[in-house]
Amino acid sequence: QVRLKESGGGSVQAGGSLRLSCAASGYPQIMGWFRQAPGKEREGVASLDMLDGETKYVDSVKGRFTISKDNAKNSLYMEMNRLNPEDSASYYCAAVLTWRYGRSLSSYHYAYWGQGTQVTVSS
Repeated sequence: QVRLKESGGGSVQAGGSLRLSCAASGYPQIMGWFRQAPGKEREGVASLDMLDGETKYVDSVKGRFTISKDNAKNSLYMEMNRLNPEDSASYYCAAVLTWRYGRSLSSYHYAYWGQGTQVTVSS
């Protein structure tokens, strides 16, 4: 069983930055960040292997977002830079207790979810 709690969302102007945090109970193998805007499907943004630290990003955030971890704190982070209005969404932390799917960006491969945190970017 894994419990996840996100924090760090907020409102920012285009070009600004935000840092999301996710505190996890338990020891997931893979963790990721997903986002969902109103009327759109949930989208995988970035994922990370909690053992070796390897990462994966959706093309739209490469070079702007950085996913990272702190094993001592059992926490996941995402630094988001050069934000634009298209990044506005509810952001969710997710986790899975297997390496079966690798650093998947598909929401179907994740069993545990946080409650979400809102990110709003104004132009």
